[in-house]
Amino acid sequence: MKKVGSQDYCSAAEHFDLAGKPVSFHYNNSGHINDTVIVQTEEGGKIRRYILQRINTDIFLKPDELMENIVHVTGFLKEKILADGGDPKRETLTVIMTKDGAPLYRDAQGNCWRMYEFIEDTVCYDKPDLPERFGQSGYIFGKFQQMLSDYPAGTLHKTIPDFHNTGVRYQAFLRTIEENPAGRAGLVQEEIHFLTDRHDYAEMLKGTAMPLRVVHNDAKLSNVLFDRSTGKALCVIDLDTIMPGYTVMDFGDAIRFGASTASEDEPDLTKVHFDRHLYELFHRKFLAEAGDALTEEEVRMLPEGAKLITYEQALRFLGDYLAGDVYYHTERPGQNLDRARTQIRLLEEMEREI
Repeated sequence: MKKVGSQDYCSAAEHFDLAGKPVSFHYNNSGHINDTVIVQTEEGGKIRRYILQRINTDIFLKPDELMENIVHVTGFLKEKILADGGDPKRETLTVIMTKDGAPLYRDAQGNCWRMYEFIEDTVCYDKPDLPERFGQSGYIFGKFQQMLSDYPAGTLHKTIPDFHNTGVRYQAFLRTIEENPAGRAGLVQEEIHFLTDRHDYAEMLKGTAMPLRVVHNDAKLSNVLFDRSTGKALCVIDLDTIMPGYTVMDFGDAIRFGASTASEDEPDLTKVHFDRHLYELFHRKFLAEAGDALTEEEVRMLPEGAKLITYEQALRFLGDYLAGDVYYHTERPGQNLDRARTQIRLLEEMEREI
């Protein structure tokens, strides 16, 4: 996406139905996909904050469909939360409509903007510095599945087709090996053989009896808001990849990211291990909330989902390294290769332990 300036943010904010007049804009660079600004308004001495985002239309090609998914799912969640005696303003995202009643504003340059209410007194974490925090994320993602268990998943748009289709990812990986556009295939034969020897993962979900459900598709700790005062998981955020899918993939992605002892791009593999204790903690909390909504097959397949999504991510990281680092942002040479190797190490240990 082309860069935009402060005037673009100001102009976009004026098209939304805000309480008060915008008085300040603060850029937030914690996300990697969309441009995000915190907008502060004032009216009669009362201060309110909002999240203004420019949707990355290089990735999300149909932003209207993306926003339709989010509006419908958050509306459904609000009814469930209210019926359960919760606070729908804090326990799910609230989409702010434009002054014309739309969830999306397009400016003259074709930029697509959306806005949410800012949920005050909350905090996000990138890594589970405390085991209980990771357990709390298991609780909230389990609750997310429970509340959406009767939502008609087939009515949702696929915002990124084949996003977690491991078979499609594997075929793309094989094509990249054959084409070898960056001339790197000879350097990583051990890693290539590891992944091609496990090609059965690519067919794991073919013909599955598991039902399609509403899934988040990026179920990481960093996409959970925690109440600042109680430390409890409060709200699942970043709903751009809400789509029909399988619960085991959300469970698996949370484990892949959160039950590792090192960062995703750690170059020293002696630091990279699968933490069985964190896995069991998340598994227990997740099932305590989602268990009644899941089939026996879904529960049985949860550990397989952790292996499958780790395998898939290794394919994607190593494939991007072979392609010349064209998809994932890199800050140093070999970063995608390090990312692939951490996933391979995690998968090796998962295969032994779960």
